[in-house]
Amino acid sequence: MSKTLSIQDATALNIQVIDGHKGDQAVHDLITAYRANRRSGTAQTKTRGEVKGSNKKLWKQKGTGRARAGNTTNPIWRGGGNSFGPRNRDYSKTVNKSVRKLALRKVLGDLLNESAVIAVPSFSIADGKTKSFVAAVKALTESRKVIVVAEKFDDATYLAGRNVQNVLLMTASEVNIEQLMHANTVILVEDSYETFARRTA
Repeated sequence: MSKTLSIQDATALNIQVIDGHKGDQAVHDLITAYRANRRSGTAQTKTRGEVKGSNKKLWKQKGTGRARAGNTTNPIWRGGGNSFGPRNRDYSKTVNKSVRKLALRKVLGDLLNESAVIAVPSFSIADGKTKSFVAAVKALTESRKVIVVAEKFDDATYLAGRNVQNVLLMTASEVNIEQLMHANTVILVEDSYETFARRTA
């Protein structure tokens, strides 16, 4: 039997949430860190010291009537180096544990306020068929983007849901706030309550 959870229900389950504007900055910081950590940081251009070319001075400094020039790797010349191009760098950011917890509490609080969290006793697709998976999700919600969160899933359930683009299966220990914010509805399996209580404590 499914049930739409409220903030009061979450509190009774020892899942700490935030009802209000507190935590907005924590959510921003954590989402920024997620996106920064996905950047490869491998874009790089060659400087004048790295491009191929002679170091010989092209003509004497004075008396030719031409502008002075050192060599062909000069950045203002075609084929020369790049003065201020991108270099290999690490974009990763770290966010401490207290900020992560604050952000999770905030996102869960917002979802509960929007009546977007549905609690179910269990979620399993025994026959491993995508058709059965879609039917099970539609029986709970008509939302377009759904995330199902449980303590763990069996192989048949993963097999049934792997081709359904708008439904994501995540364990309670691994789900992050970016995934929760992306979903219109969160289906929360009862065996995940303890993990959420620990992650928000």
